[in-house]
Amino acid sequence: MEVKIGVQHAPREIVLESGQSAEEVESAVSDALAGKSQLLSLVDDHGRKVLVPADRLAYVELGEPTTRKVGFGAL
Repeated sequence: MEVKIGVQHAPREIVLESGQSAEEVESAVSDALAGKSQLLSLVDDHGRKVLVPADRLAYVELGEPTTRKVGFGAL
């Protein structure tokens, strides 16, 4: 699923494709905003970990999973 994270005082948002479910991402965001953890930690499809300080989160947008297009041709 596509996850967009807005960070305060940062010019661009962080965009990643995550294999985590929407519920897992929402739970991680809720824990970070509630103060249960100091960092929002998510893992992307390539195994890279993204860490964002909880007090710098501006917004988190959860999108639909994207499907890869295969082949050539007109759309």
